[in-house]
Amino acid sequence: MTLKELREEKGLSQTELAKRVNLKQTTISQYESGSRRPNLQMAKKLSDALEISLDDFVCLSTFQNEI
Repeated sequence: MTLKELREEKGLSQTELAKRVNLKQTTISQYESGSRRPNLQMAKKLSDALEISLDDFVCLSTFQNEI
């Protein structure tokens, strides 16, 4: 599962997820496309916002290469 798929499964737009973690929508888009990588602190905020463990977040198949 990708970050985008997980976000969509939770019923969130990029803008909504960005607001939850105090980022711009464009940053979420960059994370999803793989052109930018979150640091560990941001990965934790994203996992909390998506209501999954940090371990599960890191293990997302395509996202794993982005951290």
